[in-house]
Amino acid sequence: MIARIMTYVALLFFLGFLGILMWHIPRFDLGLVLAVTVGLVLWDVFSTSFDA
Repeated sequence: MIARIMTYVALLFFLGFLGILMWHIPRFDLGLVLAVTVGLVLWDVFSTSFDA
């Protein structure tokens, strides 16, 4: 249970960091890279969080 909570907390911090990055550097190409990154992270989190 604690591992799942820590996973979601880490995900929120990561998304917050990427949001701040995109806010300060509003470029289209950076947005595409961040969108792919977020997609891969969400896929990893949700595909592995239901294993246990």
